[in-house]
Parts: sequence; structure tokens; C-alpha cells
Amino acid sequence: MVAEKIKLRRTMMYVSGSSPANIAQATIYGADSLMFDLEDSVSVNEKDAARFVIYHALKTIDFGDTETVVRINAINTETGRQDLEAIVRAKPDVIRLPKTSCAQDVWDAEAMIAKIERNIGFEEGTIKLMAALEDPSGILNAREIAKSSKRLIGMAIGAEDFVTSMKTTRSPLGVELATARGLLLMACREVGIYALDTVYSDINNDEGFLEEVKLIKQLGFDGKSCIHPRQIKPIHQVFTPTIKEIDYAIRTFGAIQEAEEKHSGVIALNGKMIDLPMVERARRVIRLADAAGILDGGAYGC
Repeated sequence: MVAEKIKLRRTMMYVSGSSPANIAQATIYGADSLMFDLEDSVSVNEKDAARFVIYHALKTIDFGDTETVVRINAINTETGRQDLEAIVRAKPDVIRLPKTSCAQDVWDAEAMIAKIERNIGFEEGTIKLMAALEDPSGILNAREIAKSSKRLIGMAIGAEDFVTSMKTTRSPLGVELATARGLLLMACREVGIYALDTVYSDINNDEGFLEEVKLIKQLGFDGKSCIHPRQIKPIHQVFTPTIKEIDYAIRTFGAIQEAEEKHSGVIALNGKMIDLPMVERARRVIRLADAAGILDGGAYGC
């Protein structure tokens, strides 16, 4: 039985609701997910107009296979509640909740969304959720947030608010985010949802950006939020398996098949024993390569 195909969320690109032109052409850059923003990138006086623009964009533009995400304002505000009333009706794939501090924030949003879905005839659970953790409370409650709802497909860290609340600033090495990233990652992995890293705001520092992308990939993140189209390709390159990794994964499955044909309980590749963790890593490489369109994972039962 072939496993369900992996959904790639290597890149989630911010697109401000204040920029209709950018929304209209957003798919041309090839991001896995587009996040239309109603929160920080939209001034108070433009909230209503931005909401109108995003609503009609979702209703009228064909975004194809690109995942559509809308970051609303906090639901404990009138603006956030107005966002939900409009945006749920436009049927994005995901609504991103900013400044999520506890499971109750997710439950409150879920209850509001479910009520709207029932009122307009959507199947309950149609709209998925993503939580952005942006303060110490959110990070310390990451585990309960991750388990809070079946609608929750992932969590992301919002670094700028987080480091401010920690009375520090962003640094090239990112040491100030080490604990927060680790806690968020472990919470996501425990329940099997996606983990997305924060944006890298210095778009002119290509070297620093690439180093951070490599770091968060090594940590185990599934992808990264980004703020500029030029950041998409480098992220995809880092998160897509290399030819060498794919070749090793294929040879791992070849060694397994050979051992099975010989009825051998010992599986080895290049003189090295193959154990279950190695098989799981090889399977993930093949599934990621399949999702990226590099090979047919079904040929390996992946």
C-alpha cells in the first residue's frame, strides 16, 4: 500500500493584503504556500480594505495547487472576529492564528470557524488552522497547543515578537531562538504536524539567509516563512533531497529487497548494517523526492 503523498510546505510566502497587485501575481514565484496577511503588514486604517481584497482574491483567482493561507488578526479583537467572518466564507485552505499563547486560543478560533461553516453549509472541519507562537507563553505551551485540534496542520515560530518579549534581539547565529525552536519542533513531531521556521528579514544578506535555512533544515523543520520571492528558490534547494541522498535511499531499499529474496535477517549496504531508523530516513527522502516531482515514490512503496 502506497502512503499518502507528502504535502510540501518548504516555503510559506507572506503577501500583504494591502497589495492587490502582489496578490494577483503571487503564484508565479512558485512558493508551496501563499500567506495573505491581514495583520502586521496592514495598517489599522486599511484593515477593512485588505480584508475585502483578500476575500475577493480567494473567490475569483485560481491559485491552482498552491496552498492558500490567511493570517488574520488576533481573534480576541473585533478586527480578528471580522476577519474570520469574511475569510472563512472565501474558503482558504488554512487560517493562521497570530500570537497563539495557549490551547484555548485555538479552541476559541475553532468554535467560531465551526459556527460559520455550519451557517454557510460547509462541512465542519473544512478550514484548517496553523498557530504562530510568538511569546514565551506560546512556546512553553507548545505541546498542549499542538494537541489542541484536529484542524491544526502545523505551528510556526514568530521570532521578532518572541525575541522582543525575551528582551533581546535577533543575531546571525540565532542562539536566542535555540530553545524556542527546539520546543516547538518536539511538540510538532510528537503529534505529527508541520513545523515552520520564522522569516529572515534581511533580504540583502544572502549568505546569512542560506546559513539559517541550512540550520533549520538540520534541526528538523519542514520549511520556512519568507517575505520575498528571491528567498523561495534557495529554500527549496536546501529542503529538496539531493541526487546523492536519493541514490542512497534507493540503494537502501534495494538492499532490503535483496535480503528479503535471500530470506536473510541481516540487511547491509556498503558493509554497514541497515537498521530501522535508517530505513525510515530513506523512506522520507524518497517521499520528499516524490512530492518534489523528482521520482515516483510508489515504486518503492513510499
